[in-house]
Amino acid sequence: ETCWFVRGNTVETSSAQYILQQYLAASGGQKLLSSIRNSYAMGKVRMVATECETAGRVVRNRMAARCAEPGRFVLWQMAPEMWYIELAVGGSKVHAGCNGKLVWRHTPWLGAHSAKGPVRPLRRSLQGLDPLTTASMFAGARCIGERKVNGDDCFILKLCADPETLRARSEGLAEIIRHVLFGYFSQKTGLLVHLEDSHLTRIQSTTGGDAVYWETTINSFIEDYRPVEGIMIAHAGRSAVTLFRFGEVAMSHTKTRMEEAWSIEEVAFNVPGLSMDCFIPPTDIKSGSISETVELPQSGKSKAGGLLPCHVLLTHFDECRVEKEGLKEDLDL
Repeated sequence: ETCWFVRGNTVETSSAQYILQQYLAASGGQKLLSSIRNSYAMGKVRMVATECETAGRVVRNRMAARCAEPGRFVLWQMAPEMWYIELAVGGSKVHAGCNGKLVWRHTPWLGAHSAKGPVRPLRRSLQGLDPLTTASMFAGARCIGERKVNGDDCFILKLCADPETLRARSEGLAEIIRHVLFGYFSQKTGLLVHLEDSHLTRIQSTTGGDAVYWETTINSFIEDYRPVEGIMIAHAGRSAVTLFRFGEVAMSHTKTRMEEAWSIEEVAFNVPGLSMDCFIPPTDIKSGSISETVELPQSGKSKAGGLLPCHVLLTHFDECRVEKEGLKEDLDL
């Protein structure tokens, strides 16, 4: 399966650019989207850990619907490349932001710390809330084919982080060795309806043993597009994140699956009074980020089935590690 007349990287890229032009037109048009100086969104989420697999057994949360933890989030954005989010679920709260130069995050278990690598957008804003940033993110993508998503014919755009960006995001014993993002754009509406995000990290042992690998896969379905001041905004969606840990000995792998459903209650553009001061990082921020995949505390159970602490959900659903600057060139795999 191929996009229209796709032959070679040049035409693949040209096809991708045409798809993005159609996406911007369907979202409200370049002129209207470029007039947005800032935006605000408020919504609800429900998160639950649904399955935990080890080499010896699989534990499924049969009470997932009843055990889902409700939460809320507020997202502020301002051009260029500034954003701030507060997300609270199940008694845990995460703050994260970017002042256009520095990405930072504050969690109850690690405090405030900066993230390595170039400035990047928040993953949640790519889920139908910020068409201009989404189009910019996929600017260096290739069209690799077509596929049906929930019965809707879609074009697939593929984006790979280049080696330089992967090195910039790596730190200490944790090396990011692959990060790929797929966007599925409806042929009928032109809008983004599905995101697939795959991220692989290798963590060296401090004792000289075998490395451990963490693979994170996030699948997001973006739904219920409605116009807000002439701009098409997704008002609902759902994501599933799978954390797969393997390496060391052959029988030591673990796999955890978590799910999230969200809905948007309120959206506003060009909010009066919003200034750059709203995006200033915390004064107690630590230089250099900490790998939360490695450092997550082991104690504590989530009410969402007792499979994994709720803060893992908070970390992975709102972390967008595919950096815009690192995606301008494609990496052949």
